[in-house]
Amino acid sequence: MEAILIKALQFFASLSLLVMIHEFGHYITARIFKIRVEKFYIFFNPWFSLYKRKVGETEYGIGWLPLGGYVSLAGMIDESMDLEQMKQEPQPWEFRTKPAWQRLIVMLAGIMMNVLLAMGIYSAMLYTWGENYFHNDDMVYGYSFSEAGEKLGFVDGDKIVSIDGEAIGNVRDIDKRLIIADDNRSVVVERGGENVTLTLPLEDLVAMREDGSIIGFYEPIVPFIIESVEADSSKEAGVMAGDKVIAIDNNVVSDFFMGKELLAKAQGRNAEIDVVRNEADTLRLSVPINAEGKMGVGIKMIAPRTVEYGFFESIPAGVRRTGREIASYWDQLKMIVNPKTKSYKEVGGFIAIGNIFPSEWNWQSFWALTALLSVILAIMNILPIPGLDGGHALFTLWEIITRRKPSDKFLEVMQYIGLGLLLLLLIYANGNDIIKLFIK
Repeated sequence: MEAILIKALQFFASLSLLVMIHEFGHYITARIFKIRVEKFYIFFNPWFSLYKRKVGETEYGIGWLPLGGYVSLAGMIDESMDLEQMKQEPQPWEFRTKPAWQRLIVMLAGIMMNVLLAMGIYSAMLYTWGENYFHNDDMVYGYSFSEAGEKLGFVDGDKIVSIDGEAIGNVRDIDKRLIIADDNRSVVVERGGENVTLTLPLEDLVAMREDGSIIGFYEPIVPFIIESVEADSSKEAGVMAGDKVIAIDNNVVSDFFMGKELLAKAQGRNAEIDVVRNEADTLRLSVPINAEGKMGVGIKMIAPRTVEYGFFESIPAGVRRTGREIASYWDQLKMIVNPKTKSYKEVGGFIAIGNIFPSEWNWQSFWALTALLSVILAIMNILPIPGLDGGHALFTLWEIITRRKPSDKFLEVMQYIGLGLLLLLLIYANGNDIIKLFIK
């Protein structure tokens, strides 16, 4: 229960910040262009508000329905659907009387604020914590693959060189390029000193996504090389730093992860462990394994690469990372509308979003996920759907290009259509969440 509360707290804290920043973009640009702001709300407030206070001409408040927020501008057909106001004589402080270019800026300001927020967060994170990642070049022993990976044609020890002609740097890019796939993938691997090209059919990648086997279908091969010996029992058994474990209880050990599984089976007793010492001598040692299935040694793991950023270096680096996240999420959206990928089945609602937060409070994770959600919010809002900022911007662009302003009746109908579409999407996404709860 405590873990659920921590996840929920992080989710609502992040959502509140994102909504406030987004709506502030609309608010401040409206004020700059002398448009009257009637309401500024974090979350929606049908029937009643949790808090509200009127300052000057604007009512500030917090709603009870955490589906977003809104800024209500005088003379605009928006979520409030205040149509009586539109029947009155236009006033100079109203949205509808302002030049089209000013209205376009107001509509896009919320999106821009979310992009700027993501840039700011990523820049601050890189300045504070730097960047830690595993580089593909450091995977000198290649990767081991699950049964699902072997069906795709991979062989233990393969070193992944490129995917669709693009060299792999950050190991996380392997996941991104195979999970976010809308067509067959061409993967070049180094096998036995030669390059081998594998074609991964889209239908196989889709099937792996659906059954979850695409997550963690490969792991870097980490040899079971002992870096330090902490347990006295292992020292007395003759274990030394530099020993390479090659077998446990007559079972061949190809890497550390396989060794962990074999040690777990030997918990509470002595295991017969074969090691190679000084790259020449092979010894068999009888080593006590504790109740946790461990022999009390430190392993020589693959070290991540660390990049540190100064203040002025972190800003362009944060901008670049925001650009990469925008491109990545845009690719995911294209997958959703592509029937071949069946990604529409994976669309989630508030439960899915809340579950991406860790069960323990971690500021680095919180800010990273907030920045990612800010990018997602920006992209979702720029979609040309009536009711969203992108829909309003589309009609304003049409006006600028054709010099013909859409009628209030047309905008009213489009607003209803947009709200209907958004409601259906909301029901579908959260319905998926509920179905998955019962399926699991």
